[in-house]
Amino acid sequence: MAGGGFATYLAHRGAEAAVTLFLASILVFAMVAALPGDPALVILGDRATPDQLHALRAYLGLDQPVAVQYLRWVGRLVHGDLGHSLINGLPVAGFIARALPRTLELSLWAFAVVLLIALPAGIFAATHPRSPLTGALRWYHASALAVPVFWLGVLLSWYFGVVVKWLPPSGFVTLTESPEGWARSLILPAVTLGVGVGSLMARFVQASLEDILWHDYIRTARAKGLRTRTVIWRHALRNALIPIITVLGIQAGFFIGGAVITEAVFAIPGLGSTLWRSILTRDYLVTQSVILVGIVGFVLISLCTDVLYGILDPRIRYQ
Repeated sequence: MAGGGFATYLAHRGAEAAVTLFLASILVFAMVAALPGDPALVILGDRATPDQLHALRAYLGLDQPVAVQYLRWVGRLVHGDLGHSLINGLPVAGFIARALPRTLELSLWAFAVVLLIALPAGIFAATHPRSPLTGALRWYHASALAVPVFWLGVLLSWYFGVVVKWLPPSGFVTLTESPEGWARSLILPAVTLGVGVGSLMARFVQASLEDILWHDYIRTARAKGLRTRTVIWRHALRNALIPIITVLGIQAGFFIGGAVITEAVFAIPGLGSTLWRSILTRDYLVTQSVILVGIVGFVLISLCTDVLYGILDPRIRYQ
């Protein structure tokens, strides 16, 4: 079942992803439409007359039934048109095109922080369960998971940006402007976003490895005289990857939600900041589009995770 079976498996997962996106679009539209506030009132101000408000609502299509508004929105999405901002009339696609690269850069840096924490800490705790350092790691993980993201961001910004002045407390520098400034501006946000997920992943790496290390083939590999590093990385960790990848794919959604707070704390012009501003101004089309882009990213990550399952373990494809 090499090529055809994998193609069938991929098509099945792709169909599930498409259904998920369709249901998500309904949920996103209904949720945003239920938000309190009137975009027409936000645009025209408190001094607008009822006739002016009615005319603007009709022009924006807000006087139509919710189902009609949804069908119009989906119809534009199918043709690649995200619409225009209700506040300033600019294309929504332009907002996303400018903000998405910033959020992706932050997410990649945060992912690197997660790996730097999870793999060394999880492997060490699994192979040295009685070490004093393992006990210290347990306290660290509990503390990292207990501290809210926004509070950690404020503390890091205050200490490293104001007290010791090692890194900029906020702001963003593009890679084309200054590679060094770009890296410095992303360190604190990436640490803020990645510490909690990294600690959680370290616990899963430890638990997965502890389960694998008791298997007979691991004892056989050690009895053959293989080095501990080879046994861990080539045999144990590879077979522990599936539960680790499962949790990592789920936690990738945390980057999307956490980016809203992190980008606001560190003044990064990404999707999170765009979403926050659009909610405050009742800019429904921008809000719906940004949330939907985040959901699309999460679904794609889940799809890639499922495909990776099939590559790592062919038995999953048969099931």
